[in-house]
Amino acid sequence: MKKSFVFLFFVISVAVPAASQNGYEIKVTLKPFKNRYIYLGHYYGKTFPIVDSAMLNEKSEAVFKGDKKLNGGIYLIGYPDKNGYFELLIDKNQHFSIIADTSDLENSLQFIHSPENRLFKDYQKEMAVLGRTIQALRESLKTAKHQKDSASIQEEIAKYDEDIRKYREQIITQHPETLLATFLKAMKEPELPDSLKYPKTASDSLASYQYYKNNFWKDVNFWDGRLAYTPFFENKVEKYFEQLVPLHPDSVIREIDWMMGYASINEEMTKLLLVKFVNRYIQPKYMWDDAVFVHLYEKYFANKNYPWLTEKGKKIIQDRAYSVMANLVGNPAADIFLPDTAGKINSLYSLQSPYTVVVFWDPRCSHCQQIIPKMDSLYHARWKQHGVKIFAVAKETDGTRKDWLEFILKHRLSAWHHVFYSKAEEKTRVENGIPGYSQLYDVQSFPTLYLLDKDKKIIAKKLALEQIDEILQLRLRQ
Repeated sequence: MKKSFVFLFFVISVAVPAASQNGYEIKVTLKPFKNRYIYLGHYYGKTFPIVDSAMLNEKSEAVFKGDKKLNGGIYLIGYPDKNGYFELLIDKNQHFSIIADTSDLENSLQFIHSPENRLFKDYQKEMAVLGRTIQALRESLKTAKHQKDSASIQEEIAKYDEDIRKYREQIITQHPETLLATFLKAMKEPELPDSLKYPKTASDSLASYQYYKNNFWKDVNFWDGRLAYTPFFENKVEKYFEQLVPLHPDSVIREIDWMMGYASINEEMTKLLLVKFVNRYIQPKYMWDDAVFVHLYEKYFANKNYPWLTEKGKKIIQDRAYSVMANLVGNPAADIFLPDTAGKINSLYSLQSPYTVVVFWDPRCSHCQQIIPKMDSLYHARWKQHGVKIFAVAKETDGTRKDWLEFILKHRLSAWHHVFYSKAEEKTRVENGIPGYSQLYDVQSFPTLYLLDKDKKIIAKKLALEQIDEILQLRLRQ
């Protein structure tokens, strides 16, 4: 129970709870501490926002008190030395007392006038016993020498897992109106019927997957803001998107909109999910993630304001959305007009080819110095014969125009279509309110690669050279 109590505050400001006449009053006796502050916080995904603090007197007594009711959820009483805490539930009844001695927390912890927390304490105690037993069995499984022994240990583990399931179901059945029952139901994972447990065909596997996915959120109400104040709900959302939602922007967007359709009723859940989704898609794992992020911006941020979102936070989201809007996969790439090695203006769209590889690079960039010659080798060995062309934009950063020309000459890159993007050109575009090519192509590092089709629509972007080549080879074989 004694763990590190991390004090984290949202960059995005925390919402104020709804007003109530009764407010909250939680009296705490926490020995052996005296004349020191203790803290009241709560889970919020993977963070622990602090909502109140109170000074312990000479009798180790303190009171957390406020005029506005707290949002229901799993809260934490943090120790003065910040290296420990214990959990409690806060829901409808927000006037009760706690007595505890940190030297023997498990046996000393008492909740007065809070039946919900007494139930929660008993649950935690039982889970701790079962958890230690299962952990010991798992450790013994690592050293089991015979298959028979391993099978016996696994049967025991399965038995204790079943005991946990039954114990939780008992609480849900006997105390259905409690917050603990709500959380236990939300934590449950779908149990496949016997007919789907052991799929034999691809059709069976699909049916099992569909049943599991369709029942994943069976006992979860997305408008219940109390789920936001738990350590498990965000992990459940992550599992759903990582394991059950197809890796395609349309599928992801459909699931997000479905969740937000219910969550929008509750401010805390809206905040948790939107912050979660923005943080996930603002830095894409896959090239199609940008489409999800743009959708998030256009539907949930462009014309909406939230009390928990600072102006700085909104601007970060807006600026990022504007950077990726122009280069979504499937959209036409922005045309580029820049001088070539002879000083003549060259245009990306003037190239006639079935496929065009666009690369933004810097001759002084060490990574470019490795990748650019490799790209030229691929071009001559695999791309050129199919009419593929390379449009190379050298951006002036560390490297000068002289460095650029020398690099082209040294590595014999004469078959490419080269243009130079000077600092002066970038400055002129920005000063005249014209998006720079770095913004239009969301260039954040060198080299940045795009693959375009014959109509200059984006097929792939911001991938490694090897990935661009794989996609190109697949296309060329069609």
